[in-house]
Amino acid sequence: MIVVTGATGNVGRALIAELITAGEAVTAVARRIGNEDVPPGVRAVAADLGQPESLAPALEGAKALFLLVAGDEPAGVLRQAVAAGVTKVVLLSSQGVGTRPETYTHAATFEAAVARSGLTFTVLRSGGMASNAFAWAEPVRRYRTAAAPFADVALPFVDPVDVAAVAAAVLREDGHDGATYTLTGPEGTTPRQRSTAIAEALGEPVAFMEQSRQEARAQMIRVMPPAVAEGTLAILGEPTPEEQAVGPDVERLLGRPATPFAAWAARNIAAFR
Repeated sequence: MIVVTGATGNVGRALIAELITAGEAVTAVARRIGNEDVPPGVRAVAADLGQPESLAPALEGAKALFLLVAGDEPAGVLRQAVAAGVTKVVLLSSQGVGTRPETYTHAATFEAAVARSGLTFTVLRSGGMASNAFAWAEPVRRYRTAAAPFADVALPFVDPVDVAAVAAAVLREDGHDGATYTLTGPEGTTPRQRSTAIAEALGEPVAFMEQSRQEARAQMIRVMPPAVAEGTLAILGEPTPEEQAVGPDVERLLGRPATPFAAWAARNIAAFR
C-alpha cells in the first residue's frame, strides 16, 4: 500500500493514476476527500497534515508515503508513519531550498525532518510547475487575456505529470535512498511564450499583458503569505543561473524527455475554453 497525500492536487491525481497503472494499492489522502474524488479501487481517507494523529487510519498497512510540504508538523507526521510500519517516504519539496535557503525555510524544515526520520527517503525538489498557468484560466475564458510580471524572463517549468511519474518510480524502485532530485521542464519558457502556447492550443488569440512587480505582488498576497510572494517574485524576476538551468533528472529517471509546456497546454486546454 502506498499513501499519497495531496491526492486531489495536480501532482497527487497524476501520481495515483501512475500507481494504479503499475498495479499498486493506493490510499488517497486530502483534507476534504471522498470516494467520488478517486478512481475505483483507491481508498480515500480525509486527514490533515497539520494534525498528524488524523493520518493514523490512512497509514494502516502502508509501506510507502508520498508527502507534501504542508502543515507545520513534519516530525509528527513521520512518527505516525514509523509507528504504522511505513519504510519509505518520498517528499515533494521545492528547488528553492537549494537556491534560496533563506526564503524556503518551511520546506527545508520538512527535508531535515525526513532525513532524521530513520525511514528510507528521497527528496524531489520541483521547479515552478506548468500548472501555475491555471491562474490564467478564468481571464482567458472570459476575456482572452493573460497577465504576468517579467514577461520575457525564461524558466524551465515542469509538467506535474512528470513530477508524478518520477515520484511513482522512486516510490516503487530501490536505489534512491538519500537522493535529492531537481525536477524541471525541458526548456526555459517566458510568460509571454506560455501565453502564446495556450493561444495556439486554443486556436484563438490571447492578449498578454505584462504586470508590474507591485501589481503581481498585490495579486499574490491574496492567496499566499507576503514572504512567500516576495520569494516567488524574486525567482520569477531575478532567477539564479541554477533556477534557469534545465536539469537532467526527469529524463534520466523516466528514460524520456521532460514534457514541454506546449504539450501541457494542449492536454489541459479545456480549462481555458
